[in-house]
Amino acid sequence: MDRKKNDVAEQENTIQSYEELQKLGDYYTSIGDYTQAQKCYGKATSLSPDEPGPYVGLGAVDFQKNLLDDAEIAFRVACRLAPDCSRAYAGLAMVAQRRADYEKALEMYLKCLELDTDNLTALLGLFQTSCQMGSFAKVIHYLELYLSVHPHDNSVMFALAAIYVKEGRFEQSRKVLLDILTLDCGNKDAANLLEEVERNLAQKQAGVQIP
Repeated sequence: MDRKKNDVAEQENTIQSYEELQKLGDYYTSIGDYTQAQKCYGKATSLSPDEPGPYVGLGAVDFQKNLLDDAEIAFRVACRLAPDCSRAYAGLAMVAQRRADYEKALEMYLKCLELDTDNLTALLGLFQTSCQMGSFAKVIHYLELYLSVHPHDNSVMFALAAIYVKEGRFEQSRKVLLDILTLDCGNKDAANLLEEVERNLAQKQAGVQIP
């Protein structure tokens, strides 16, 4: 019985140590100390080899160092360990995007957002990739979905307004831009885009062909 209690206690200590190492690795990554981050993630993989988190961390470090092949391997390991790990798919998408493989990036960003509609990195990456590909239907869906939960996120609102413009949906763009300016009256990007949108609307009402 005592041995069982000791085993449980040891397991709890291991989990705690793994979680601390993971958080420490994330912290070092956030401040750009990639050497220390790699050490923490490496130790974390030893303590909990079946957890995807440290491999996502290692992939993020390799990505920041532009070691794209190594980053892809780490993210793929995380995906194999946990097929529902949205961060791993976001990582694969970022690697593909940096390689200008936009179709693959789009696929991975969409997979990430299917698992986690709140992943802002994936959402903005999907927006950038869609702009490169000139295809916006899917990104509009996820931007609108995100804003239904986070209605005051100016960066996502502006991205949606910009896509509405590209799609010729000027009334919808105008509404979003007015909402942004209500929240942030000094937002110059929103004000400039609103000016363009209202000019297009005026031309449309006057029967002028908009290119």
